[in-house]
Amino acid sequence: MKALNSDGIEREGAWVTELTGDLYLSSWPAGMRVIVRKEEPHVGAQLRITDIDGMRYTAFATNQAGDDLARLEVAHRLRARCEDRIRNGKDTGLENLPLKAFAGNEIWVHLVMLALELTAWTQMLALTGTEARRYEPKRLRTRIFETAGKIITTGRRKILHLAATAPETPLILKALERLRSLPAPG
Repeated sequence: MKALNSDGIEREGAWVTELTGDLYLSSWPAGMRVIVRKEEPHVGAQLRITDIDGMRYTAFATNQAGDDLARLEVAHRLRARCEDRIRNGKDTGLENLPLKAFAGNEIWVHLVMLALELTAWTQMLALTGTEARRYEPKRLRTRIFETAGKIITTGRRKILHLAATAPETPLILKALERLRSLPAPG
């Protein structure tokens, strides 16, 4: 059957099937199932040794019941986003706690969590409809956060001048415009 995108729409070039009946699973707990997704890798994807005939296969085991394999596979894939958040946390500063005192490291963890929240909200609100919405922290830093700029105050106004030659300047300006157009809270 056709696989679904995370928004529930059928995805071209992707299929889902169940292999439970074709496998010997007698030593597994009762009710376990094996579901496989076959898809064409996205453009630029690095193929793995397990990719056969240019197709990517992803399998997972679950004990969840239900006949709609496509929706079950989407739910499993969305759960993987939690693991992405953990990886992003490590990239942002949770890999190692830098201080000797517990209280200092506690503050460090809160600062990293705040940075992750601000990054997630920025991507959700300001970078909507762009590839940058899915950038990992390292890429955000090198492509957007490190873009050279200068803040000038003149006539009681603050003006941001960005480097005209920076590749992400149009994206940043569009993101700032989106943020400016949001309604004020309260």
